[in-house]
Amino acid sequence: MTADSLTTGSPLTSDAIAVQDLHKSFGPNEVLKGIDLSVAPHEVVCLIGASGSGKSTLLRCINLLEPISSGRIFLLGQEATAAGVDANLVRRQVGIVFQSFNLFPHMTVLRNVTLAPVKALGTPKREAEAAALELLARFGLADKRDEFPDRLSGGQQQRVAIVRALAMQPQIMLLDEVTSALDPELVAEVLDLLRELAAGGMTMVIATHEMSFARDVASRVCFLEEGRIIEEGRPADVFTAPRDERTQRFLRRIVEAGRM
Repeated sequence: MTADSLTTGSPLTSDAIAVQDLHKSFGPNEVLKGIDLSVAPHEVVCLIGASGSGKSTLLRCINLLEPISSGRIFLLGQEATAAGVDANLVRRQVGIVFQSFNLFPHMTVLRNVTLAPVKALGTPKREAEAAALELLARFGLADKRDEFPDRLSGGQQQRVAIVRALAMQPQIMLLDEVTSALDPELVAEVLDLLRELAAGGMTMVIATHEMSFARDVASRVCFLEEGRIIEEGRPADVFTAPRDERTQRFLRRIVEAGRM
């Protein structure tokens, strides 16, 4: 398999993402215990579950940031876990955003957003800046182009982090608890950005504790516990009539905590 095989050749699956019997261990600790997950193009799948259930590890494995122990991952119709696949090529097409913003503190917002397209894609600087300014304007950040990250609110920094990922023109976005580090009053502006991406047809897998957001935006919700997908289905079904007792218990705790 060649480095460009994610964009050429006959696709092996029509799914944007297909995870088959994925296992991931850190030493003796098995974190993912046979995950099967498919995500269709333009679908938004929200991963819910308690901290430590495996949501973040699953996203990192999909983006090849963590080597898998066994199983297979297909992205955009080709096997990303096959021998010889260029992991950097995968990451150009599958953006990931974490709860910590990871912006470069010594660079302006504009420089943060244009760095990867210029360095990784070879986009001319002027072209990269024009595209970045369009994205910043789209998401209400045009006036922040020359600011440094420490001059921004947490919500603004997270929006810049998402814009930075979008600047690589990914076909898939993975978002890992992107509101967890934010004060409650800043959460809404980030969730509004994700709603806009969902409305625009971006394929997304989102690990989130924001149950109302998952209920409103997701095409499908997957509940994880101890490294397994226990239940999945339409948000209306999972949130109102969960079948599995473990899902019922988790959602009951969420309701009691006033988070849904």
